[in-house]
Amino acid sequence: MLAAEDGDGRYSAVMTSPPSPHASDDAVANEVVAVADDWAVAIVSNDAARIGAFMAEDWVVVSESGVSSKADFLALVDSGDLRHSAMSRVGAASVRVHGATAVYAARVTSTAHYRGRRFDADEWTTDVFVRHEGRWLCVHSHITPAAQDG
Repeated sequence: MLAAEDGDGRYSAVMTSPPSPHASDDAVANEVVAVADDWAVAIVSNDAARIGAFMAEDWVVVSESGVSSKADFLALVDSGDLRHSAMSRVGAASVRVHGATAVYAARVTSTAHYRGRRFDADEWTTDVFVRHEGRWLCVHSHITPAAQDG
C-alpha cells in the first residue's frame, strides 16, 4: 500500500497489486484474453452478479451514447431490460501489459435485446484491466462500431 497526496495536503491509501506470478508478458496476455472471454460468457448468461464479478467497483463503459457506470449497466441487466444472447471475439485480441495493468483490444460481435428491441453489433472493444488481489478486473471499457466492408 502506498500513501498518495491529492494536491490539497490530504493523503489517501492507494492499493498496489502484486505483479502477476507469470514470468512473461505473453503469459499475462493469454491470461487477460481468457478473462475477457470468460466475461463474454458471463454477459451472455445475463446474470448481473456473475457479470459484475469481472468489473471493478468504479468501472465505466464509453460508447456512442456516452458514459455508463457499473451500477447503471448491471441494473439494466438485472431488470431484464438488457439481455445478450450472443457475444464472440472475432479473430485475435491485442493485449499490452504494463505491470499490474493490461490493455485489451478486440473486435467483438454480439446480439442484445434492449427493452425488447434486438441489436446486432460489430464493435471494436478496448478494456483496461487491473490486477487486484490476484484477479484481473476491468476498470474501463470503450466500444466503437466497426467499419463495415463494402
